[in-house]
Amino acid sequence: MRRITLSVVMSSLVLSLAGCGVLDMGGESGGDATPAKGNDLTIGLLLPEQANTRYDKFDHPFFEKKVAALTDGQGRVRYANADADATRQETQLQEMIDDRVDAIVLDAVDAKAISAGVARANAEGIPVIAYDRLAEGPIDAYISFDNELVGEVQGRTLLEALGGDSASDRIVMMNGSPTDPNAAQFKRGALTELEGQVTVAKSYDTEGWKPENAEAQMAEAIEEIGLDNIAGVYSANDGMAGGVVAALEAAGVTKLPPITGQDAELAAVQRIIAGEQYMSVYKSYPQEAETAAALAVARAQGRNIQFDALTRERVDSPTHKDIPAQLVTVVALTAKNIEETVVAEGIHKLSDICTAEFQDDCAVAGLS
Repeated sequence: MRRITLSVVMSSLVLSLAGCGVLDMGGESGGDATPAKGNDLTIGLLLPEQANTRYDKFDHPFFEKKVAALTDGQGRVRYANADADATRQETQLQEMIDDRVDAIVLDAVDAKAISAGVARANAEGIPVIAYDRLAEGPIDAYISFDNELVGEVQGRTLLEALGGDSASDRIVMMNGSPTDPNAAQFKRGALTELEGQVTVAKSYDTEGWKPENAEAQMAEAIEEIGLDNIAGVYSANDGMAGGVVAALEAAGVTKLPPITGQDAELAAVQRIIAGEQYMSVYKSYPQEAETAAALAVARAQGRNIQFDALTRERVDSPTHKDIPAQLVTVVALTAKNIEETVVAEGIHKLSDICTAEFQDDCAVAGLS
């Protein structure tokens, strides 16, 4: 559930001002006059999985770099990745509590199961910032993307790809993990666009967001619906889109239907250029990770002015209401805007996208 109290544009403006030095996000001179702690901080970063390459490749390094910048190089990041194991993440969280880190940024594997650990951190006076997924329990703030908007963008772009009168078209929905609250929001947003416009012939919740699970489910859908009767596939992220493509190709498809995705992974960008995946959703990982770092440092240092400036919105979790938040906007990524999005922001280099295998496709797409 979400209740936005100020536009994302305002939050983005605050972040831009911080980046330009107008709003001081660290050091002794800005914000509250006397920070509770200095720059010698340890910030815990708990990320959920490795199947999605964004966490190790982008989120972690962007976050670590920002913490260093905000603390004059004195701040440390203690990083742990749970590899989609909720029990492992609970152990990692408890270890950080036991070691008395100054703040924790948490991207939950299981948003409900982690709530007891969040409560323990709160009881010990350690602030917890929910990152990307809205963990339950007494969290201090939430930084993510507008997840329902992500689903709306995916659904709308899929309809555009199907074209015109698509009410009789049958699609497969490959939704995310049932333990991830974001997955339900993506699905809800997508259905606001798809319901009444297409027929959802099969819908799956994909355990752990794993591509191999999506591949098996897609193979089942092909068997039940028939290869020629599938007009398109809503896939909630790029990893699962890869599994969907593998299942369709194994079934002997000659022309792939439009397939959605999310995260702008390198393999997905290459599939988009090659015509194997229609779209992805590009989300600015630098902005999300840097904002999370700014929130964690500001909270640990007791800099409430900066913290409040970055959390002008409010969201509700199943356990708590009016959680301070920032929701970052997203962009539909297709073959038409690769250069001005993921390339311009330094997420992928053209040389990495346009390898020998994809040089002809890049030429067609106008990438060079």
